Amino acid sequence: MASTDDEAVKLDHQEDARMDSGIDLLRSINKDDQPLRSNPEQDADMKDKLYSVPEDRVDSAYSSSMSVSVESITGMMQGYSISEQPGGEVLEITEGAEEELSPLAIITDDGDTILHLAIIHEKLDFAEKLVDLFPKEILDIQNNLYQTPLHLATYLDLPAVVRRLIQKEASMEVQDQDGNSPLHVACEHGRKDCAQEMAAEIPGHQLKRVLKMQNWRGLTCLHLVVLRRNPRLMKFLIGVGADLNVQEGTSGKTPLHLAVELHDMALVTLLLSKGANVDAAMFNGCTPLHLAVGRQDASIATLLCQSGADRMLKNMEDETALDLADGNDDILALFPFDDIQISGRSVVGMKF
Repeated sequence: MASTDDEAVKLDHQEDARMDSGIDLLRSINKDDQPLRSNPEQDADMKDKLYSVPEDRVDSAYSSSMSVSVESITGMMQGYSISEQPGGEVLEITEGAEEELSPLAIITDDGDTILHLAIIHEKLDFAEKLVDLFPKEILDIQNNLYQTPLHLATYLDLPAVVRRLIQKEASMEVQDQDGNSPLHVACEHGRKDCAQEMAAEIPGHQLKRVLKMQNWRGLTCLHLVVLRRNPRLMKFLIGVGADLNVQEGTSGKTPLHLAVELHDMALVTLLLSKGANVDAAMFNGCTPLHLAVGRQDASIATLLCQSGADRMLKNMEDETALDLADGNDDILALFPFDDIQISGRSVVGMKF
């Protein structure tokens, strides 16, 4: 029963995160095959149309007669060009193009707009021109996988397109079907250049919000780079303000807990050198030292103790790290005379 409820909550989160009301706006523009000009008056008119769209998504809209296959997009792109004319940029139909079908109104069976498709096919010049041409609401449309153009540009490692999208205020907080923001995608797939473009182009307060966001697995961006063993991106995220002691949403593990679980001495050393809390506790009270000892990792346990880990902290099972040593002599050596206690405290280091 709990599993069913969790799935329902997850679906609700996905639906709440989806921001594709711009689909109807996309279909409403240029329907008379008139050139689309980018100017403030038209953008304001488009926003008025957007706000008149009902909040509930009409999924049947995907079966519109404007739907085309992905395979046809390459040829279609060749039939259109974007040029500078007085009053703004204009999308023009070149000779031989199908005039009865506006490319600005395309929604494929996968929910992709022409901007999604330009990015998927890495038509970079065309994609950047479309970004300049479209209002913000269209830039944040999600496809059937809940991906915006920014998600796709990040996944495909297209930093120039990412920069253009962020400059046009494409949202950094829209989540895909896995709950990943575009920055999550950059961290999971090692797209450092894209991550740098995002951090450089958005205000600091917004970046902090994104760094705190969790995907559906409860992971923030910093958790992801630890799991992917990516020290370069880890240093970058810490440098732009990621919380070293942020807890993931399922068990309360910090990045240091995850690095210990991975038996990754280099990452543990890096996190400690940057100021990670050596005694951070999970929801069950376990510290990184509990995890290191429980996994019989004497080297990391030694490093944690050298970094000031409290050997006497107890988890919710009333266990200290020593209780998890399981006879490992190398680890037991870290707890000399631990059985001699006064008022629950080890006599080691006490002054009389």
